[in-house]
Amino acid sequence: MYTLRRLAYGILVMILVVTTITGIIFLAPVDPAQLTFGQRSDVSTVKAKTAELGLDQPLYVQLGMYLSDLSPISIIAQTPENQRKYQAQTLWSWSDGNALVLKFPYLRESYQSGRPVTEILADAIPATALLAGTAMLLATILGLLFGIVAALKQHSWLDHLVSVISVFGYSLPSYVAAMLFALVFGYALGEWTGLEIQGSLFVLSDFGEWQVRWRNLVLPALALGLRPVALITQLTRSAMLDVLSQDFVRTATAKGLSQKIVVVKHALRNALNPIVSAISGWFAALLTGAFFVENVFNFKGLGDATVNALLNFDIPVVLGCVLFTSAVFVVVNLLSDLLYAWLDPRVRVS
Repeated sequence: MYTLRRLAYGILVMILVVTTITGIIFLAPVDPAQLTFGQRSDVSTVKAKTAELGLDQPLYVQLGMYLSDLSPISIIAQTPENQRKYQAQTLWSWSDGNALVLKFPYLRESYQSGRPVTEILADAIPATALLAGTAMLLATILGLLFGIVAALKQHSWLDHLVSVISVFGYSLPSYVAAMLFALVFGYALGEWTGLEIQGSLFVLSDFGEWQVRWRNLVLPALALGLRPVALITQLTRSAMLDVLSQDFVRTATAKGLSQKIVVVKHALRNALNPIVSAISGWFAALLTGAFFVENVFNFKGLGDATVNALLNFDIPVVLGCVLFTSAVFVVVNLLSDLLYAWLDPRVRVS
């Protein structure tokens, strides 16, 4: 019941996001039909394209049509064009040519390239997901390590050093860190590091074959993971200090258990709740924060696709990227809530 309620809240959030973004985009003083042709177009051609895209309809009609395309159950006209677009399974049909169908969410096609938005997202998401996942994994490992060491060495020079570095890292925006890393490790020290200032994960070789260039992932992941490292370090230190002062930890130490067992099995597990919350929230945020880092390093991913779609006013691609990002936030928050109950028996999901 709890999971279903959270899913319902998540779907409501995505509907509100789509409604807001759609309203902003369609109310902007830009004609997407005109942009599909450029400057060389006549009035009649633009009007025909506007009608084809449904942009001549009122805003509420366009929104309703888009939500209908996203819905897995819809009523559509049984035409060859709709069958090609939706690839739906008919549940019930009427004599007027309409039918109740079951289908996958349809994100429409790009105004600029004519490609399905799902294909554009499928090409862009893996690189961004790998970048965000690598940055988050690096931030989690280093943040936990630095936070535990700082808590165990409280008030020492090492604790003060970790605190100063974490505050500096959290205060530095990701795109600024990206530019600094690119200049220092990609340009000034490029001959020793072997890293490039800019480059994507997937590159085209001289023989026309796509290759994976893993070294282009290093600097973007470091730049993107810098702020999460600082946050996780501070949270781990604070949570560990609070747990280490509890009676059950002192009891475990009095029983003669080793410090490793006390820290890992007793203290760390009970301190993980706020850390899990930060990790889950930051992982979802990294997918959107990666937009700026990708632009600095010319890393072709979801950020590059979104920025290009915004510049070209490619509405379906923009909405597809926004919807995907919203879905990631909803799913990650749901998983983190369910993980609380597993980590801490005091949490009851009801």
